[in-house]
Amino acid sequence: MMPRRKVCYQINLQLSLGGGEIYTRFLTVALRELGYEAVLFVHADARFWQGLLAADARIVPVRTLAEIDCVMAGEGDPAAANPLVITHSALPSNAARRYAAQYRLAGMLHMPLYERFPEGLPHYRRLFAVSEHVIASARSRGLLNVHEVPLYGVADLTPRDAEVAGKAPGEAATGGATRAGHLYDWDRRKVRDRLLGWFEASGLGGRRGASGSIFRRRPGLTLGIVSRITPIKQFPRMFSILAPVLAKFPQVNLEIFGSGGYASIRDLKRALQPMRRQVRLWGQQEDVASIYPKLDYVLSGLPEKEALGLNLIEAQCCNTPVIAVRAPPFTETVVDGKTGFLFEDPRRDLGNDFSGLMAQLCAGTPRPQPQLATEHLARFSPEAFRARLASALDAVSSASPGARGR
Repeated sequence: MMPRRKVCYQINLQLSLGGGEIYTRFLTVALRELGYEAVLFVHADARFWQGLLAADARIVPVRTLAEIDCVMAGEGDPAAANPLVITHSALPSNAARRYAAQYRLAGMLHMPLYERFPEGLPHYRRLFAVSEHVIASARSRGLLNVHEVPLYGVADLTPRDAEVAGKAPGEAATGGATRAGHLYDWDRRKVRDRLLGWFEASGLGGRRGASGSIFRRRPGLTLGIVSRITPIKQFPRMFSILAPVLAKFPQVNLEIFGSGGYASIRDLKRALQPMRRQVRLWGQQEDVASIYPKLDYVLSGLPEKEALGLNLIEAQCCNTPVIAVRAPPFTETVVDGKTGFLFEDPRRDLGNDFSGLMAQLCAGTPRPQPQLATEHLARFSPEAFRARLASALDAVSSASPGARGR
């Protein structure tokens, strides 16, 4: 008898490149290493996938679930085991119920269920959370189908766009020059955003770290943010408290690497006004591995809407310590005093603990060396992730279809 093929269909219809898409990349690699034929359905307007995945990855551009149904129905093969389907955002309730009956349906929970509850989630055979923080949020909403072990993630430092970075997918970074990239994620469907995008690209909207300039460290302590500037990070709220604190430490520089929507960047700039001379905005970067070693510390955003913080894991794996709020999920991914420092939520103490930490760092407190925390970093290795994924997929196979309850 011929061995049955193992097929996994992933569905990620996001239009912009973020942490969930990086997660999709290293999940695809792990699936293939576990012997699956990996097929990825992506939105036809998301142009970044060809540069993000390996050249031989099978990518199917679609616009609707109906198109996905047609592709999978047309690939029916008696030699293939009941296909595995993994979604990266929840299917609508009716579709989730139907897919769970037809396939082994699993879903990634990339965000905590904070003030949100997609109605399709109870119908999945299994939900895979990226942290204990996300598991707790899902269980608090009554979900019974959450895998009990978080998958966490991998410090995937392959360039975000292999062509732009000048490397093949999977090739490590070299630590070359870092140039400013685009600061805004424009919605090209809007006339205003198309005009503003042209204005930015023309270089007429000059800014610190403007397009074409090269990053060079300034004297003093260098804090960095390496992240998309999105609402879940809550950077404007955080800096409404911390910017006046940092203004009292002029030897501290803040370098921000990442792009965001117009409103997110606008609100961040407003919050940073008290320390504007200490801040430079560098926009989107394709080769983040070359950035982390140029920073003294990587700074997180606020915690509760965060699911994991892949950027903090990446920084630690590059031996760059991190600074984060003492709360989940950061208490899962940072070892206080060994891979970085945790501080009290500034919304509780008005930044007093953070101010004390800055005073210590400016006075010469030794910088942690994350690479020495080998057991901690091993949790985020490709090997550890692959083992957790294999166990999670076994749980999908043993689960029965149908509604799982809340």
